Amino acid sequence: MPDTASYAWANRLMNSIVGNIEQVMYGKRNVIRLVVATLAAEGHVLLEDVPGTGKTSLAAALASSVNCYFRRIQFTPDVMPSDISGFSIYNQKTNDFEFRPGAVMANIVLADEINRASPKTQSALLEAMEEAQVTVDGETHTLAQPFFVIATQNPIEQYGTYPLPEAQVDRFMCQLSIGYPARESELKILRRDADAKANLRPVTTAIDILRLREVTRTVKASDDVCEYILNIVEATRTSRDLALGSSPRGGLATLALARAWALIKGRSYVVPDDIRELAPYTLRHRLILSAEAHARGKTASGVFDSILSGVHIPLGPTR
Repeated sequence: MPDTASYAWANRLMNSIVGNIEQVMYGKRNVIRLVVATLAAEGHVLLEDVPGTGKTSLAAALASSVNCYFRRIQFTPDVMPSDISGFSIYNQKTNDFEFRPGAVMANIVLADEINRASPKTQSALLEAMEEAQVTVDGETHTLAQPFFVIATQNPIEQYGTYPLPEAQVDRFMCQLSIGYPARESELKILRRDADAKANLRPVTTAIDILRLREVTRTVKASDDVCEYILNIVEATRTSRDLALGSSPRGGLATLALARAWALIKGRSYVVPDDIRELAPYTLRHRLILSAEAHARGKTASGVFDSILSGVHIPLGPTR
């Protein structure tokens, strides 16, 4: 069990990564902290936003800060599953098949505009995201650790896109939207040195991230906190406005992210307010609105906010 010094180290490490990314991403501290917390919680992030808001810059800055192997996959309709997972090729010199790694063989993978690829290609990421491995021609290849996927999609332009199936959306620990920067932050962007991204330097290593993940798993969560998460998840399943509520994976994702969130805030334990703050990011994208609710003009976001406000917050001891 880590001691107080380990938790303090984890807090400093996470905030140093956040501070480093903020050198090129202005005014988006909360989004950056959520991405770093998801990395520590061993999850994956789906960024849904309009073009030009910094989705790619955020992923590249994170990779630069951690000094990990970074690969960007630009998804288009002609990208094949083998481009993602890899393929075997016959070597005439050795009279044997050799494995050629795909684009997913990296520590941090940016799946850019993932909804532009065909469903078959999208599914090539499923095994990698869930099991941290790929299987090609019956042979399993383990991915390097840490492994972290940041996928992006444009919610406005739907022509030539393939919406992610529910099974794949459920693989993402959280869904975030960066949004447009505030006026002061956008002015800083306009004045920013053109070499700011190139001058970004690592503040940690992949080995430190693996240790950070070990520490994150030990952050304490009381029975009251776990029951609070379950109450929220169950409420999504019984809502008349939802055709599909959260899966058990949603509850696990909320707890895992809450543990990392507690660390980034300098605590070694989860409090109910962490759950209330994070649940919209970890659960909302897993919900499907019912036809009746959709006809009445409701949204999954609005329905979930109503559900969350109706679930009692535990007030007992949480440490």
